[in-house]
Amino acid sequence: WINDLPRLLTEIKRTLKPDGCLLFALPGGNTLPELRSSLILAELERTGGVSTHVGPYMDISDVGSLLTGTGFRLPTIDVDEIQIGYPNMMVLMEHLGRMGEGNASVNRRDRVGLGTFLGGACIYRELYPVENPDKGGENDESDGGCASEREEGVVASAQIIYGIAWKEHESQQTPLERGSATRKMSEISVTKTSGRD
Repeated sequence: WINDLPRLLTEIKRTLKPDGCLLFALPGGNTLPELRSSLILAELERTGGVSTHVGPYMDISDVGSLLTGTGFRLPTIDVDEIQIGYPNMMVLMEHLGRMGEGNASVNRRDRVGLGTFLGGACIYRELYPVENPDKGGENDESDGGCASEREEGVVASAQIIYGIAWKEHESQQTPLERGSATRKMSEISVTKTSGRD
């Protein structure tokens, strides 16, 4: 975890050689919204207030500004949304803890009651079940009518932001001066490539 991203990016830029590349992947702001909302609802019900359970993540709209603000050139950013199925919220939280993704927020509660976690798990199961596209509706006889044999679980969403940016160098492409165009956009015609529709 890092609390000062501009300082980190400035230090990375300082250590890169000219025309050096920064390539990264980080969790985006839309990561684990199901876990966040389930714990908020459970804590509101149990204690009447909320605290931070899922750490803050960077929004994709801030990544480009942060890169250009720290002096990187030619930034390119992409985002990927991933959904992963888990048996229940407790297994998800265990996996997050084993990955070192514990709650690093400064203003978190020291202890959260077992009732809040159990309530959150129940809310999670009800609001975010795994959708199985292979199974039909209620009248589906393919599983012998036994609901307990159907695949059950919850879904966890992760947003991954990928980026690449470069340290400045005189060999990099630069935009032309504003107003230096020799042709108007209306003069440029699109020609049809032979053999393609």
